[in-house]
Amino acid sequence: MFDRPVGTGERALLVHIDFPMVNHYSPTANSEGTFQKAASLRDEAQSEFYDLVLSAGAEPLSFIKGKRVKPEPKYFIGTGKAQEVKDAVDLYQADLVLVNHQLSPAQERNLEIMLQCRVLDRTGLILDIFAQRARSHEGKLQVELAQLSHMTTRLVRGWTHLERQKGGIGLRGPGETQLETDRRLLGMRIKQLNKRLEKVRKQREQSRRSRQRAELPTVSLVGYTNAGKSTLFNQLTKSSVYVADQLFATLDPTLRRVELPKNLSMVLADTVGFISDLPHDLVEAFHATLLETREADLLLHVIDAHTENRDKHIVEVNSVLKQVGAEETPQLLVYNKVDLLKDQQPRIERDHSGNILRVWLSAMDNAGMDLLLDSIAEFFSKDRVQNELKVPAQAGQWRAILYDQVDILKESYNERGDWLVSIETSSREFDKLLKKSGFSDLLIDKKMLDTSE
Repeated sequence: MFDRPVGTGERALLVHIDFPMVNHYSPTANSEGTFQKAASLRDEAQSEFYDLVLSAGAEPLSFIKGKRVKPEPKYFIGTGKAQEVKDAVDLYQADLVLVNHQLSPAQERNLEIMLQCRVLDRTGLILDIFAQRARSHEGKLQVELAQLSHMTTRLVRGWTHLERQKGGIGLRGPGETQLETDRRLLGMRIKQLNKRLEKVRKQREQSRRSRQRAELPTVSLVGYTNAGKSTLFNQLTKSSVYVADQLFATLDPTLRRVELPKNLSMVLADTVGFISDLPHDLVEAFHATLLETREADLLLHVIDAHTENRDKHIVEVNSVLKQVGAEETPQLLVYNKVDLLKDQQPRIERDHSGNILRVWLSAMDNAGMDLLLDSIAEFFSKDRVQNELKVPAQAGQWRAILYDQVDILKESYNERGDWLVSIETSSREFDKLLKKSGFSDLLIDKKMLDTSE
Protein backbone atom coordinates (compact mmCIF):
# COMPACT_ATOMS: atom_id res chain seq x y z
CA MET A 1 0.00 0.00 0.00
CA PHE A 2 2.83 2.38 0.77
CA ASP A 3 6.59 2.46 1.30
CA ARG A 4 7.70 1.05 4.64
CA PRO A 5 11.14 0.71 6.24
CA VAL A 6 13.11 -2.18 4.79
CA GLY A 7 13.88 -5.25 6.90
CA THR A 8 10.66 -5.71 8.86
CA GLY A 9 10.63 -8.82 11.04
CA GLU A 10 9.07 -10.41 14.11
CA ARG A 11 10.80 -8.56 16.97
CA ALA A 12 7.87 -6.68 18.48
CA LEU A 13 7.11 -3.99 21.04
CA LEU A 14 3.70 -4.33 22.72
CA VAL A 15 1.60 -1.28 23.56
CA HIS A 16 -1.53 -1.25 25.74
CA ILE A 17 -3.35 1.89 26.90
CA ASP A 18 -5.98 1.71 29.62
CA PHE A 19 -9.02 3.94 29.28
CA PRO A 20 -10.68 3.51 32.69
CA MET A 21 -13.53 5.92 32.13
CA VAL A 22 -14.39 4.31 28.80
CA ASN A 23 -13.90 0.59 29.15
CA HIS A 24 -14.00 -0.68 32.69
CA TYR A 25 -16.32 1.39 34.86
CA SER A 26 -18.46 4.47 34.81
CA PRO A 27 -17.15 7.90 35.92
CA THR A 28 -19.41 7.78 38.97
CA ALA A 29 -18.24 4.36 40.17
CA ASN A 30 -16.13 4.68 43.29
CA SER A 31 -16.52 1.44 45.22
CA GLU A 32 -13.42 -0.61 45.95
CA GLY A 33 -15.01 -3.72 44.44
CA THR A 34 -15.64 -1.92 41.15
CA PHE A 35 -12.02 -0.84 40.86
CA GLN A 36 -10.78 -4.33 41.72
CA LYS A 37 -12.98 -5.77 39.01
CA ALA A 38 -11.71 -3.18 36.55
CA ALA A 39 -8.12 -4.06 37.45
CA SER A 40 -8.84 -7.75 36.90
CA LEU A 41 -10.34 -7.06 33.47
CA ARG A 42 -7.38 -4.83 32.59
CA ASP A 43 -4.85 -7.49 33.59
CA GLU A 44 -6.73 -10.15 31.62
CA ALA A 45 -6.84 -7.91 28.53
CA GLN A 46 -3.08 -7.43 28.71
CA SER A 47 -2.45 -11.16 29.28
CA GLU A 48 -4.71 -12.09 26.37
CA PHE A 49 -2.92 -9.61 24.11
CA TYR A 50 0.44 -11.14 25.10
CA ASP A 51 -0.91 -14.61 24.22
CA LEU A 52 -2.10 -13.29 20.86
CA VAL A 53 1.39 -11.98 20.10
CA LEU A 54 2.95 -15.35 20.96
CA SER A 55 0.34 -17.16 18.83
CA ALA A 56 1.29 -14.93 15.89
CA GLY A 57 4.92 -16.04 16.25
CA ALA A 58 6.35 -12.65 17.25
CA GLU A 59 9.12 -12.17 19.81
CA PRO A 60 7.92 -9.71 22.50
CA LEU A 61 10.71 -7.33 23.48
CA SER A 62 8.94 -5.01 25.91
CA PHE A 63 5.40 -4.24 27.09
CA ILE A 64 4.70 -0.50 27.20
CA LYS A 65 1.59 0.46 29.17
CA GLY A 66 -0.16 3.71 29.92
CA LYS A 67 -3.42 5.42 30.86
CA ARG A 68 -5.51 8.03 29.10
CA VAL A 69 -8.94 9.51 29.59
CA LYS A 70 -9.67 9.18 25.86
CA PRO A 71 -7.75 8.33 22.67
CA GLU A 72 -5.63 11.06 21.08
CA PRO A 73 -6.71 11.84 17.48
CA LYS A 74 -3.28 11.82 15.85
CA TYR A 75 -1.43 8.92 17.50
CA PHE A 76 -4.22 7.35 19.62
CA ILE A 77 -1.72 6.72 22.43
CA GLY A 78 -0.74 10.39 22.88
CA THR A 79 2.33 12.34 21.74
CA GLY A 80 4.36 11.67 24.90
CA LYS A 81 3.65 7.95 24.88
CA ALA A 82 4.43 7.81 21.15
CA GLN A 83 7.86 9.33 21.89
CA GLU A 84 8.37 6.72 24.65
CA VAL A 85 7.58 3.98 22.13
CA LYS A 86 9.96 5.62 19.62
CA ASP A 87 12.78 5.53 22.20
CA ALA A 88 12.04 1.87 22.92
CA VAL A 89 12.07 1.04 19.20
CA ASP A 90 15.53 2.59 18.89
CA LEU A 91 16.74 0.89 22.08
CA TYR A 92 15.55 -2.62 21.25
CA GLN A 93 15.91 -2.30 17.45
CA ALA A 94 12.30 -3.48 17.12
CA ASP A 95 10.87 -4.38 13.73
CA LEU A 96 7.21 -4.18 14.69
CA VAL A 97 4.94 -2.31 17.12
CA LEU A 98 1.73 -4.08 18.11
CA VAL A 99 -1.05 -1.98 19.66
CA ASN A 100 -3.80 -3.69 21.66
CA HIS A 101 -6.49 -1.40 20.28
CA GLN A 102 -8.20 -0.70 16.99
CA LEU A 103 -6.42 2.15 15.25
CA SER A 104 -7.83 4.32 12.53
CA PRO A 105 -5.95 4.20 9.20
CA ALA A 106 -4.60 7.70 9.79
CA GLN A 107 -3.40 6.88 13.31
CA GLU A 108 -1.65 3.75 12.08
CA ARG A 109 0.06 5.70 9.31
CA ASN A 110 1.08 8.54 11.64
CA LEU A 111 2.64 6.10 14.09
CA GLU A 112 4.57 4.35 11.29
CA ILE A 113 5.98 7.66 10.05
CA MET A 114 7.09 8.64 13.54
CA LEU A 115 8.37 5.24 14.70
CA GLN A 116 9.88 4.25 11.33
CA CYS A 117 8.73 0.66 11.70
CA ARG A 118 5.65 -1.43 10.97
CA VAL A 119 2.62 -0.78 13.20
CA LEU A 120 -0.20 -3.28 13.57
CA ASP A 121 -3.37 -2.92 15.64
CA ARG A 122 -5.35 -5.68 17.39
CA THR A 123 -7.53 -6.43 14.36
CA GLY A 124 -4.52 -6.74 12.05
CA LEU A 125 -2.82 -9.06 14.55
CA ILE A 126 -5.83 -11.40 14.74
CA LEU A 127 -6.13 -11.40 10.96
CA ASP A 128 -2.46 -12.40 10.70
CA ILE A 129 -3.02 -15.32 13.10
CA PHE A 130 -6.01 -16.46 11.08
CA ALA A 131 -3.97 -16.29 7.88
CA GLN A 132 -1.37 -18.59 9.45
CA ARG A 133 -3.98 -21.09 10.68
CA ALA A 134 -6.12 -21.40 7.54
CA ARG A 135 -5.64 -24.81 5.92
CA SER A 136 -8.79 -25.61 3.96
CA HIS A 137 -9.88 -23.87 0.76
CA GLU A 138 -12.87 -22.39 2.57
CA GLY A 139 -10.76 -21.14 5.45
CA LYS A 140 -8.32 -19.40 3.12
CA LEU A 141 -11.17 -17.73 1.25
CA GLN A 142 -12.70 -16.47 4.49
CA VAL A 143 -9.40 -15.12 5.80
CA GLU A 144 -8.61 -13.35 2.54
CA LEU A 145 -12.06 -11.76 2.49
CA ALA A 146 -11.58 -10.49 6.05
CA GLN A 147 -8.11 -9.17 5.22
CA LEU A 148 -9.26 -7.34 2.10
CA SER A 149 -12.26 -5.85 3.91
CA HIS A 150 -9.84 -4.56 6.54
CA MET A 151 -7.33 -3.40 3.92
CA THR A 152 -9.84 -1.22 2.08
CA THR A 153 -9.84 1.15 5.05
CA ARG A 154 -6.03 1.08 5.30
CA LEU A 155 -5.67 2.63 1.84
CA VAL A 156 -6.29 6.07 3.30
CA ARG A 157 -3.11 8.15 2.90
CA GLY A 158 -1.38 5.05 1.66
CA TRP A 159 -0.19 6.45 -1.63
CA THR A 160 0.61 10.02 -0.56
CA HIS A 161 2.57 10.71 -3.74
CA LEU A 162 -0.30 9.57 -5.98
CA GLU A 163 -3.24 10.70 -3.90
CA ARG A 164 -4.74 13.00 -6.48
CA GLN A 165 -4.49 13.77 -10.14
CA LYS A 166 -2.45 16.91 -10.71
CA GLY A 167 -2.95 19.57 -13.29
CA GLY A 168 -0.31 21.58 -15.13
CA ILE A 169 1.85 21.17 -18.21
CA GLY A 170 2.47 17.51 -18.95
CA LEU A 171 0.24 16.32 -16.13
CA ARG A 172 -3.18 16.81 -17.67
CA GLY A 173 -5.24 14.01 -19.14
CA PRO A 174 -7.57 11.12 -18.32
CA GLY A 175 -6.69 8.47 -15.81
CA GLU A 176 -7.21 7.44 -12.22
CA THR A 177 -5.14 7.82 -9.11
CA GLN A 178 -3.24 4.87 -7.70
CA LEU A 179 -5.59 4.97 -4.71
CA GLU A 180 -8.61 4.63 -6.98
CA THR A 181 -6.94 1.77 -8.86
CA ASP A 182 -6.26 -0.10 -5.64
CA ARG A 183 -9.81 0.38 -4.42
CA ARG A 184 -11.20 -0.87 -7.72
CA LEU A 185 -8.96 -3.97 -7.71
CA LEU A 186 -9.80 -4.74 -4.09
CA GLY A 187 -13.50 -4.33 -4.82
CA MET A 188 -13.28 -6.77 -7.73
CA ARG A 189 -11.43 -9.34 -5.62
CA ILE A 190 -13.93 -9.01 -2.75
CA LYS A 191 -16.79 -9.67 -5.19
CA GLN A 192 -15.00 -12.80 -6.47
CA LEU A 193 -14.46 -14.06 -2.92
CA ASN A 194 -18.09 -13.44 -1.97
CA LYS A 195 -19.22 -15.46 -4.99
CA ARG A 196 -16.95 -18.37 -4.04
CA LEU A 197 -18.07 -18.27 -0.43
CA GLU A 198 -21.69 -18.23 -1.57
CA LYS A 199 -20.97 -21.50 -3.35
CA VAL A 200 -19.45 -22.82 -0.11
CA ARG A 201 -22.58 -21.78 1.78
CA LYS A 202 -24.75 -23.70 -0.68
CA GLN A 203 -22.56 -26.80 -0.32
CA ARG A 204 -22.80 -26.56 3.47
CA GLU A 205 -26.56 -26.16 3.21
CA GLN A 206 -26.75 -29.33 1.10
CA SER A 207 -24.70 -31.18 3.72
CA ARG A 208 -27.02 -29.94 6.47
CA ARG A 209 -30.08 -31.07 4.52
CA SER A 210 -28.51 -34.50 4.06
CA ARG A 211 -27.97 -34.78 7.81
CA GLN A 212 -31.53 -33.68 8.44
CA ARG A 213 -32.85 -36.33 6.05
CA ALA A 214 -30.78 -38.91 7.90
CA GLU A 215 -32.28 -37.43 11.09
CA LEU A 216 -28.86 -37.13 12.71
CA PRO A 217 -28.79 -34.36 15.32
CA THR A 218 -25.92 -31.89 15.05
CA VAL A 219 -23.95 -30.74 18.10
CA SER A 220 -21.49 -27.83 17.80
CA LEU A 221 -18.59 -27.05 20.12
CA VAL A 222 -18.40 -23.35 20.91
CA GLY A 223 -16.39 -21.42 23.44
CA TYR A 224 -13.67 -18.91 24.13
CA THR A 225 -10.43 -19.54 22.31
CA ASN A 226 -8.05 -21.97 24.05
CA ALA A 227 -10.84 -23.40 26.23
CA GLY A 228 -9.99 -26.93 25.11
CA LYS A 229 -12.61 -27.52 22.41
CA SER A 230 -10.33 -29.41 20.01
CA THR A 231 -8.95 -31.62 22.80
CA LEU A 232 -12.52 -32.46 23.79
CA PHE A 233 -13.40 -33.07 20.13
CA ASN A 234 -10.51 -35.51 19.75
CA GLN A 235 -11.52 -37.42 22.89
CA LEU A 236 -15.14 -37.77 21.80
CA THR A 237 -14.43 -38.67 18.17
CA LYS A 238 -11.08 -40.50 18.52
CA SER A 239 -9.69 -38.06 15.96
CA SER A 240 -6.41 -36.19 15.71
CA VAL A 241 -7.46 -32.60 15.04
CA TYR A 242 -4.58 -30.16 15.56
CA VAL A 243 -4.32 -29.13 19.22
CA ALA A 244 -1.98 -26.53 20.73
CA ASP A 245 -1.87 -24.36 23.84
CA GLN A 246 -2.31 -21.17 21.85
CA LEU A 247 -5.09 -18.87 20.73
CA PHE A 248 -6.97 -19.81 17.55
CA ALA A 249 -5.28 -23.18 17.14
CA THR A 250 -8.44 -24.31 15.33
CA LEU A 251 -9.69 -22.32 12.37
CA ASP A 252 -11.22 -24.75 9.89
CA PRO A 253 -14.40 -26.52 11.05
CA THR A 254 -14.34 -30.31 11.40
CA LEU A 255 -17.33 -32.66 11.58
CA ARG A 256 -17.40 -36.26 12.83
CA ARG A 257 -20.09 -38.80 13.68
CA VAL A 258 -20.24 -39.87 17.32
CA GLU A 259 -22.18 -42.80 18.80
CA LEU A 260 -24.14 -42.01 21.96
CA PRO A 261 -25.71 -44.19 24.65
CA LYS A 262 -29.32 -45.34 24.21
CA ASN A 263 -28.72 -46.29 20.57
CA LEU A 264 -28.33 -42.66 19.51
CA SER A 265 -25.89 -40.95 17.14
CA MET A 266 -24.91 -37.35 16.49
CA VAL A 267 -22.68 -35.24 14.23
CA LEU A 268 -20.16 -33.24 16.28
CA ALA A 269 -18.71 -30.01 14.83
CA ASP A 270 -15.56 -28.27 16.07
CA THR A 271 -15.60 -24.54 15.32
CA VAL A 272 -13.32 -21.53 15.60
CA GLY A 273 -12.89 -20.08 19.08
CA PHE A 274 -14.20 -16.66 20.05
CA ILE A 275 -12.38 -13.79 21.74
CA SER A 276 -13.22 -10.41 23.22
CA ASP A 277 -13.51 -7.61 20.64
CA LEU A 278 -13.58 -10.13 17.78
CA PRO A 279 -13.26 -8.02 14.61
CA HIS A 280 -16.57 -7.55 12.83
CA ASP A 281 -14.90 -8.33 9.49
CA LEU A 282 -14.01 -11.80 10.82
CA VAL A 283 -17.54 -12.49 12.01
CA GLU A 284 -18.86 -11.53 8.58
CA ALA A 285 -16.21 -13.50 6.66
CA PHE A 286 -16.71 -16.62 8.77
CA HIS A 287 -20.48 -16.44 8.54
CA ALA A 288 -20.65 -19.68 6.54
CA THR A 289 -18.64 -21.52 9.16
CA LEU A 290 -20.50 -20.02 12.10
CA LEU A 291 -23.81 -21.08 10.55
CA GLU A 292 -22.96 -24.55 11.89
CA THR A 293 -23.68 -23.12 15.34
CA ARG A 294 -26.99 -21.56 14.31
CA GLU A 295 -28.21 -24.74 12.61
CA ALA A 296 -27.07 -27.04 15.43
CA ASP A 297 -29.59 -28.88 17.62
CA LEU A 298 -27.37 -28.39 20.67
CA LEU A 299 -24.34 -26.25 21.54
CA LEU A 300 -21.66 -27.58 23.86
CA HIS A 301 -20.39 -24.35 25.39
CA VAL A 302 -16.86 -25.29 26.50
CA ILE A 303 -15.55 -23.13 29.35
CA ASP A 304 -12.08 -23.00 30.85
CA ALA A 305 -12.97 -23.69 34.49
CA HIS A 306 -9.48 -22.73 35.62
CA THR A 307 -9.51 -19.09 34.48
CA GLU A 308 -10.73 -16.38 36.82
CA ASN A 309 -12.55 -14.57 33.99
CA ARG A 310 -14.68 -17.49 32.88
CA ASP A 311 -17.92 -15.52 33.48
CA LYS A 312 -16.67 -12.73 31.20
CA HIS A 313 -15.72 -15.32 28.56
CA ILE A 314 -19.24 -16.77 28.70
CA VAL A 315 -20.66 -13.29 28.03
CA GLU A 316 -18.27 -12.76 25.09
CA VAL A 317 -19.20 -16.10 23.50
CA ASN A 318 -22.93 -15.44 23.88
CA SER A 319 -22.40 -12.02 22.29
CA VAL A 320 -20.88 -13.58 19.14
CA LEU A 321 -23.59 -16.25 19.06
CA LYS A 322 -26.16 -13.47 19.07
CA GLN A 323 -24.42 -11.84 16.09
CA VAL A 324 -24.83 -15.02 14.02
CA GLY A 325 -28.40 -15.66 15.20
CA ALA A 326 -27.62 -18.67 17.42
CA GLU A 327 -28.70 -17.18 20.75
CA GLU A 328 -31.84 -19.36 20.87
CA THR A 329 -30.00 -22.64 20.27
CA PRO A 330 -30.03 -24.83 23.42
CA GLN A 331 -26.71 -24.89 25.30
CA LEU A 332 -25.04 -27.38 27.60
CA LEU A 333 -22.29 -25.77 29.68
CA VAL A 334 -19.13 -27.90 29.75
CA TYR A 335 -16.59 -26.80 32.38
CA ASN A 336 -13.26 -28.14 31.15
CA LYS A 337 -9.82 -28.40 32.82
CA VAL A 338 -11.04 -29.53 36.25
CA ASP A 339 -7.67 -31.27 36.57
CA LEU A 340 -6.21 -27.79 37.21
CA LEU A 341 -8.63 -27.14 40.09
CA LYS A 342 -8.19 -28.31 43.65
CA ASP A 343 -10.73 -30.76 45.12
CA GLN A 344 -12.77 -30.88 41.91
CA GLN A 345 -13.92 -34.08 40.24
CA PRO A 346 -15.82 -34.73 37.00
CA ARG A 347 -19.53 -34.50 37.74
CA ILE A 348 -22.95 -33.46 36.47
CA GLU A 349 -24.75 -30.51 38.06
CA ARG A 350 -28.57 -30.43 37.95
CA ASP A 351 -31.18 -27.88 38.96
CA HIS A 352 -34.02 -28.50 41.42
CA SER A 353 -36.12 -29.99 38.59
CA GLY A 354 -33.43 -32.51 37.65
CA ASN A 355 -32.41 -30.78 34.42
CA ILE A 356 -28.70 -30.77 33.60
CA LEU A 357 -27.02 -27.39 34.17
CA ARG A 358 -23.30 -28.14 33.83
CA VAL A 359 -20.90 -30.96 33.16
CA TRP A 360 -17.46 -30.75 34.79
CA LEU A 361 -14.68 -32.73 33.11
CA SER A 362 -11.07 -32.82 31.96
CA ALA A 363 -10.62 -33.38 28.24
CA MET A 364 -6.84 -33.59 28.67
CA ASP A 365 -7.11 -36.48 31.16
CA ASN A 366 -10.10 -38.04 29.36
CA ALA A 367 -12.02 -37.80 32.63
CA GLY A 368 -15.78 -37.28 32.55
CA MET A 369 -16.29 -38.10 28.87
CA ASP A 370 -18.89 -40.73 29.78
CA LEU A 371 -20.79 -38.13 31.82
CA LEU A 372 -20.85 -35.76 28.85
CA LEU A 373 -22.06 -38.45 26.45
CA ASP A 374 -24.77 -39.48 28.91
CA SER A 375 -25.84 -35.84 29.24
CA ILE A 376 -26.07 -35.38 25.47
CA ALA A 377 -28.01 -38.63 25.14
CA GLU A 378 -30.36 -37.48 27.91
CA PHE A 379 -30.96 -34.21 26.06
CA PHE A 380 -31.91 -36.01 22.86
CA SER A 381 -33.93 -38.62 24.78
CA LYS A 382 -36.57 -36.17 25.97
CA ASP A 383 -38.83 -37.06 23.05
CA ARG A 384 -38.34 -40.83 23.36
CA VAL A 385 -41.38 -43.12 23.47
CA GLN A 386 -41.93 -46.67 24.74
CA ASN A 387 -44.20 -49.27 23.13
CA GLU A 388 -45.16 -52.91 23.51
CA LEU A 389 -44.98 -55.14 20.42
CA LYS A 390 -46.07 -58.65 19.57
CA VAL A 391 -44.04 -60.08 16.71
CA PRO A 392 -45.44 -63.33 15.25
CA ALA A 393 -43.02 -66.22 14.85
CA GLN A 394 -43.35 -66.05 11.05
CA ALA A 395 -42.33 -62.33 11.03
CA GLY A 396 -38.73 -62.97 11.99
CA GLN A 397 -37.42 -60.18 9.76
CA TRP A 398 -38.74 -57.65 12.29
CA ARG A 399 -36.40 -59.01 14.96
CA ALA A 400 -33.30 -57.85 13.06
CA ILE A 401 -34.90 -54.48 12.23
CA LEU A 402 -35.84 -53.75 15.84
CA TYR A 403 -32.49 -54.80 17.27
CA ASP A 404 -30.78 -52.51 14.76
CA GLN A 405 -32.96 -49.41 15.16
CA VAL A 406 -34.43 -49.30 18.69
CA ASP A 407 -33.53 -50.08 22.30
CA ILE A 408 -34.93 -53.41 23.55
CA LEU A 409 -36.04 -52.95 27.17
CA LYS A 410 -37.36 -56.47 27.82
CA GLU A 411 -38.56 -59.46 25.83
CA SER A 412 -40.39 -62.75 26.29
CA TYR A 413 -42.38 -65.38 24.34
CA ASN A 414 -45.96 -66.56 24.71
CA GLU A 415 -47.24 -70.13 24.32
CA ARG A 416 -47.74 -69.68 20.55
CA GLY A 417 -44.14 -68.58 19.99
CA ASP A 418 -44.89 -64.89 19.46
CA TRP A 419 -42.13 -62.53 20.48
CA LEU A 420 -43.34 -60.01 23.11
CA VAL A 421 -40.98 -57.07 23.31
CA SER A 422 -40.86 -53.64 24.96
CA ILE A 423 -39.01 -51.03 22.87
CA GLU A 424 -37.83 -47.45 23.39
CA THR A 425 -36.89 -45.07 20.61
CA SER A 426 -37.09 -41.41 19.63
CA SER A 427 -40.40 -40.13 18.32
CA ARG A 428 -38.71 -39.50 14.96
CA GLU A 429 -37.48 -43.07 14.69
CA PHE A 430 -40.90 -44.31 15.80
CA ASP A 431 -42.57 -42.31 13.03
CA LYS A 432 -40.16 -43.86 10.52
CA LEU A 433 -41.09 -47.34 11.74
CA LEU A 434 -44.79 -46.54 11.44
CA LYS A 435 -44.25 -45.85 7.74
CA LYS A 436 -42.93 -49.38 7.25
CA SER A 437 -45.60 -51.77 6.06
CA GLY A 438 -46.91 -54.02 8.81
CA PHE A 439 -45.32 -52.28 11.79
CA SER A 440 -48.57 -50.83 13.15
CA ASP A 441 -50.00 -54.40 13.26
CA LEU A 442 -47.31 -55.34 15.77
CA LEU A 443 -48.38 -52.71 18.33
CA ILE A 444 -50.23 -54.14 21.32
CA ASP A 445 -51.53 -50.78 22.56
CA LYS A 446 -52.79 -48.64 19.67
CA LYS A 447 -54.36 -45.89 21.76
CA MET A 448 -51.68 -43.44 20.74
CA LEU A 449 -52.30 -44.12 17.07
CA ASP A 450 -56.06 -43.86 17.47
CA THR A 451 -55.63 -40.52 19.28
CA SER A 452 -53.39 -39.14 16.56
CA GLU A 453 -55.92 -40.10 13.96
